[in-house]
Amino acid sequence: MRGLGGILVVYIISTVLFGHFTYVARGRYHYHKSRRGLSHPLPPPPPPPLESANPPDQVPSDPYPNPNPSPDPAPGDSDSGCIFDVTSYGAVGDGSCDDTAAFRDAWKAACAVESGIVLAPEGGVFKITSTIFSGPCQPGLVFQLDGVLMPPDGPEEWPEKDSKQQWLVFYRLEGITFAGKGTVEGNGQKWWDLPCKPHRGPNGSSSSGPCESPTMIRFFMSNNIVVRGLRIQNSPQFHMKFDGCEGVLINEIQISSPKLSPNTDGIHLGNTRSVAIYNSVVSNGDDCISIGTGCSDVDIHGVTCGPSHGISIGSLGVHNSQACVSNITVRNTAIRDSDNGLRVKTWQGGTGSVSNLLFENIQMENVLNCIIVDQYYCSSKECRNETSAVRVFDVEYRNIKGTYDVRSPPIHFACSDTVACTNITMSEVELLPEEGELVDDPFCWNAYGKQETLTIPPIDCLLDGSPVVEEVYDSNYGC
Repeated sequence: MRGLGGILVVYIISTVLFGHFTYVARGRYHYHKSRRGLSHPLPPPPPPPLESANPPDQVPSDPYPNPNPSPDPAPGDSDSGCIFDVTSYGAVGDGSCDDTAAFRDAWKAACAVESGIVLAPEGGVFKITSTIFSGPCQPGLVFQLDGVLMPPDGPEEWPEKDSKQQWLVFYRLEGITFAGKGTVEGNGQKWWDLPCKPHRGPNGSSSSGPCESPTMIRFFMSNNIVVRGLRIQNSPQFHMKFDGCEGVLINEIQISSPKLSPNTDGIHLGNTRSVAIYNSVVSNGDDCISIGTGCSDVDIHGVTCGPSHGISIGSLGVHNSQACVSNITVRNTAIRDSDNGLRVKTWQGGTGSVSNLLFENIQMENVLNCIIVDQYYCSSKECRNETSAVRVFDVEYRNIKGTYDVRSPPIHFACSDTVACTNITMSEVELLPEEGELVDDPFCWNAYGKQETLTIPPIDCLLDGSPVVEEVYDSNYGC
């Protein structure tokens, strides 16, 4: 018995020590340094993007955390008594009647109380005209869409007195959540078919004439915004825009419109800071996500794009304007069957800078122009050569893999003659042709950087060091 007792003691001690070392080893394995230059540290890289993955802890966080992330809890389960059902205000929800007045009245009532909820219930198909839901409102306001919300069907049904620039506008709000399991249906087909749209006129041309088309959802001069769980589809033009906002969390949404629907950007950011776009799927006829001037601290994670025009920064610097974009991170994202992958586009003659960009863990599938910087962007044939340009620097491409459409080289750095692209880093970039075996050579013009690993295809055209004129650049080139 004594011998058996001794064996048991040794076994217990060994088990405890082994468990301790295993714990320490695991702790070391999960240690990661934050990326220099970002205003907040990035979490460890998660596994490849899955639509069901939960977002990492990240700034900006949800100002109204949801204990049951998806689906959202039904407002009817709340004990707050602050639910304002649009049907109680006269909404019919039959897809034909105009329910605008009911939505405006429900919004006004919910806006006046703390934690108010505007509810468009499941089973209803609500049609409303162009509406501005404005603040300021009491804290904790929620617009809960569980049914279908849609505008009038096409330009002929659109009221003359209403703006054709926008449909749903959320204005001057602090802490607004737009969520639910419902659908925002844009009824875009009749707008796309206007003869002024690309290739919709005679013989595939674009005719002159009125061409205004509404953005479907616009957040303007608002802060601490959450958009979660919705399906947003068939917008006449941009699906969702954020202008002059700060603190935006977009999570688990689906955006869709046909591949040939014109100007139907999925998510557009302009003059907006501290943005997180997580675990969402976008398929449309233009940019999956577009980032305009005045944007900074944008984190895109777990997004699937395609078909689309990819993720674009720009276009920037039009009409000799100044453009400033910085601290943009795109990670663990898939881009499929798209006309572009990761794109930076600027006009000649602009000023300002695009800096501190990180593209990491990106999977490409049959993408035209997988990696592209185009500083000669022009929407017509009438652009003239200019000497000034938006400066592009500190750009990292890490673990970019997949296949490209052979109609164009997979890597294209067309930088300004006078303002070079600098400090480009390439690491573990492997891009193979979707069809055939011939690998196209990358294109570079006035682009400086380094290869931390060999790339496929080899990017021998990337210049070492910095241009001689680099020393005269201001660190942010006016930004």
